[in-house]
Amino acid sequence: MAEKKQNKTGCFIATGRRKKSIARVRMFAGTGKIEINGRDVEEYLQRDTLILIAKQPLTITGTADKFDVVVNVEGGGISGQAGAISHGIARALVRANETYKKELKDAGLLTRDPRMKERKKYGLKKARKASQFSKR
Repeated sequence: MAEKKQNKTGCFIATGRRKKSIARVRMFAGTGKIEINGRDVEEYLQRDTLILIAKQPLTITGTADKFDVVVNVEGGGISGQAGAISHGIARALVRANETYKKELKDAGLLTRDPRMKERKKYGLKKARKASQFSKR
């Protein structure tokens, strides 16, 4: 059986990714406080839907009041960052307790979303947008 990935302070460390965002998550036993880049989760994410996405792994496993989460997130926009935080928290929960794996896998929270922004091609305005075709 896999050993728990835990450092000396008793925290579980995981990394979550979404689009261009990378979230480094540290999870401690605590009261349910989530801190992102030194700010509270409601202050940092602001929109209710993004807060819901970030907290989704904790609510599914019923551990919202058992762990304190500290996140350093960088890159991308606020929506991608919320997805990266969710992915990182889900991975940290599996490291904390292997029995959460089935619930989180069924909800699709352990799978890294592979969708990325498509690169711009030369001769076009964006990745696929071209100037209007004129026959004459």
